[in-house]
Parts: sequence; C-alpha cells; structure tokens
Amino acid sequence: MKLTFAGLGVMGFPMAGHLARAGHEVTVYNRTPERAARWAAAYGGRAAASVAEAAGEAEIFLLCVGADDDVRQVVGEALPALPVGAVVVDHTTTSAVVARELAERAASAGLAFVDAPVSGGQAGAENGQLTIMCGADLTLFERVRPVLEVYAKALRLMGPTGSGQLAKMVNQICIAGVVQGLAEGLHFAKRAGLDPALVYEAISQGAAQSWQMDNRWKTMTEGRFDFGFAVDWMRKDLGLVLDEATRNGARLEATRLVDGYYAEVQAQGGGRWDTSSLVARLEKP
Repeated sequence: MKLTFAGLGVMGFPMAGHLARAGHEVTVYNRTPERAARWAAAYGGRAAASVAEAAGEAEIFLLCVGADDDVRQVVGEALPALPVGAVVVDHTTTSAVVARELAERAASAGLAFVDAPVSGGQAGAENGQLTIMCGADLTLFERVRPVLEVYAKALRLMGPTGSGQLAKMVNQICIAGVVQGLAEGLHFAKRAGLDPALVYEAISQGAAQSWQMDNRWKTMTEGRFDFGFAVDWMRKDLGLVLDEATRNGARLEATRLVDGYYAEVQAQGGGRWDTSSLVARLEKP
C-alpha cells in the first residue's frame, strides 16, 4: 500500500521502518528534515518536505507526534491533500475529545479516522511488539488491521471513535499505580536492610510480579533513569486522564497522588527521566 508516516521520534522512526520492510511504499515527514532524510537512507522510502506533500497519494496516513495540538496541526495540514477515501490513523496519545473532533473533520472531507494509541515503549516499537488500542467501526478497523499488525503483538478494537484513547488512559492509570507501589517497595526494602536482588527473586514469582518489576527493579535500585518513557510525557498523559475523569465522574485518588509525585520528580530536574524515577523522590535527602 501507499502509506505516509508523520512523526519520526523514538516510536515513529522504527514503526515506519517496519512498514517499509513489510513491502509498503512509505513516505515520511518529520518537523526536523534531517531525521526524515536519515530514515529514508536507512529504509529506502521517500522523505517529504511538508505534510501536504507527504499526504498526496497516501491510502493510509499514520502519525505519532506529541500532543493534542500537534495532532490537530498535522491532521489539519494532511486532510486537504489526502485523496478521497484515505484513512488517517493516529498513534499519538491524545484526549478522546480530539479524536472525535478529527474523526468528524475527516468524515466531512470524505476521509476516515482511527484513534490508535500504542503501549510498549521504544523497545516495543523497535521490536514490532506494540499493543495498539483502536477506536473505529469494525469495517474501518479491518481495513487498517493488516498495516497495524506489522508492528503489533496485540491489536484490539475497543469501540467507536475515542475508545482507543480511553483504553490508553486505563493503561496509564494502571502503570502509575504499579510504578509507585514498586518504588515504595524497593525503598522499604532498602530501609529494612534487605538485599533488593533477593527480594526480587522471591516476590517476582508471586502475585506481586509485573512488567515494571521485571524490567525496572534493578535500574531503580541503582538510581539509573536515563532511558525509557519520560516523566514529562507521563504527566502529559495523566493530565489527559484526569481531565477525562472530571468529565465522566471517575474517582482517581491514587492517580492524582502519583501525578503530583511526578511533578516533584520534574522539580528535581527529572522531566526526561524514565517513569521509574518515582523512587528518586523517596530517596532524596
């Protein structure tokens, strides 16, 4: 298929690469032209100078950018250039509000829109092992499925437009609670004079086991956070969650607390640290 991918950050760069390696004709766009040129050199696709140029012949226009306003801008520039019948697939984590707004704008232009946020981080993107949560009707979902399966280990239709973003919010709520619990557990173990490695070996075989524990206990113990999903992005995501909770009446007491703890990490200069840096807040003098 003729595909466009806009946004070549740590997620988009390898995702677009998987599409090219799968045999699709891929055009890319990035605000930093040098990064788009580097992608084209690595994967043999074409780098476009503008969103409109990139969108010109795309059957599916995919994007993974920063936040709501970034998505509005990129999609707004793409819609007039896309051929009638094309589909926009947004992998950015945004509000459900913007997903519904852009779906309406796309429909009025004879196009379709799928909100498809991802989970799995940079490693998941590089290894083609992302979890993708989609908001669309079934017919549209089946149309884009073969493309998204290229870099997905799990691909699910969650419901109508916006449902993908709402499911991603559930994901972030759960991660926030798990990371805070792990941070407190490791902090407690240290104060109690326990060997963190022995604690991990014992409790990771039981009900306390989690992806965060398996992949982050050691770096948290060592105080290493220069990798992974940045605190700044997690706070952006939790802000979306809390805004939606205000609208739907959900009680998110723990999530609000953890969001505040991440604000403290930012104040420590840890905005670009991995989300596991919640333990740094507990260990500070």
